[in-house]
Amino acid sequence: MPRRKSVAKREVLPDPKFQDVTVTQFVNGLMQCGKKSVAEHILYEAFLLIEKDTQQPGLEVFRKAMDNVRPLLEVKSRRVGGATYQVPIEVRPARRTALAIRWLISFARDRKEHSMAEKLAAEMVAAAKKEGSTIKKREDTHRMAEANKAFAHFRW
Repeated sequence: MPRRKSVAKREVLPDPKFQDVTVTQFVNGLMQCGKKSVAEHILYEAFLLIEKDTQQPGLEVFRKAMDNVRPLLEVKSRRVGGATYQVPIEVRPARRTALAIRWLISFARDRKEHSMAEKLAAEMVAAAKKEGSTIKKREDTHRMAEANKAFAHFRW
């Protein structure tokens, strides 16, 4: 992280199929070892499985899941006078999306279904219905921020 200038944000191109930047970010988060086409294939297959299960467009369920998972508050450690406090702060919009993507992918990888596409589809459907591990993670994050509201004056 440079000390003088702030780093310019890179433009993320929309994905070729849906023309959506969030889908590209999700593919980039899902990608391992630089295999982008494999990650795209997994995500598009998950969208097809979602459409088959819910009779709704996969992209629509994905957007709803992302909206439900994005956190509004989180806690950050601040050291004040020898003590460390968990200070609640609002989450910037770019970080909200990044956290939602990271949580969806990590909890999908922990599921018991057979293929990654099935795991991802199941986790997205659960998140769209406001249930599942990712929603629990978001609620835990919000609960932690709510519990430490007394230390909000340490924010600077």
